Amino acid sequence: MLTRYFALVAGIVYLLVGLLGFVPGLRTPYNGPDLAIGASSGLLLGLFPINLVHNLVHLAIGIWGIAAYRSFNGAIAFARGLAILYVLLAILGLLPAPINTAFGLVPIFGHDIWLHLVTALVAAYFGWVAPARARPEYVDASRRR
Repeated sequence: MLTRYFALVAGIVYLLVGLLGFVPGLRTPYNGPDLAIGASSGLLLGLFPINLVHNLVHLAIGIWGIAAYRSFNGAIAFARGLAILYVLLAILGLLPAPINTAFGLVPIFGHDIWLHLVTALVAAYFGWVAPARARPEYVDASRRR
């Protein structure tokens, strides 16, 4: 059950972050490596590098999380997928340009690295640890007396 709530909350948060990325007043000027897609680029809240594609990815992850909330298995798949994706993004963010901008498409460097790692760890917990704790112990009825 907790995994479903994680999917819902993460989905709502990513949907909101995706929308906030389009608000000009919440972005400071972008000062990172060159981007092939500079639309809506900047630093969200002065910290996190974003652009149009980054915002769209956040919206897609948000929709995925909200949709995954509908079933326990869907929520587990969302949490596990998010954990794997965000570990990979954190690793890519550590590499030099053009890798840390996905070849100019999405900036994933700077403060995004630690945020991706924290997200991956939380998602991994809800994807692998929490579901195992939620499963009831199997009791062999033939051994009861």
